[in-house]
Amino acid sequence: MNVHRSPGGGRSDPPAIIREAKFAIGDVVKHRIFPFRGVIFDVDPTFNNTEEWWLSIPEHVRPRKDQPFYHLLAENEDSAYVAYVSEQNLLADETGEPVGHPQTPEIFEAFEPGRYRLRPRISN
Repeated sequence: MNVHRSPGGGRSDPPAIIREAKFAIGDVVKHRIFPFRGVIFDVDPTFNNTEEWWLSIPEHVRPRKDQPFYHLLAENEDSAYVAYVSEQNLLADETGEPVGHPQTPEIFEAFEPGRYRLRPRISN
């Protein structure tokens, strides 16, 4: 076991274990608890939002911070919006249907059942 030592000779916290994300950009997912689904357009390896946002989640459903968090173009019966959701609260969407969010064509070029294909990036 490697022990990391700070310059002063004391012990520092061991490096965090980085897990591989379960879902990928373009995957269509649904929330485990709340009635919405969406397409992933970005992934953070661990929580990367404000403490205020995290504390606003009711404690009994508040997710751990040490897991991937996903940015979704999300939709429910009433609206389309952007959501930030922990991996523990996502499931694969089994409908095979596209997401009706109006921004999907800006990021993705095609839909194949269950997942979107990213638009190619234009480099300068």
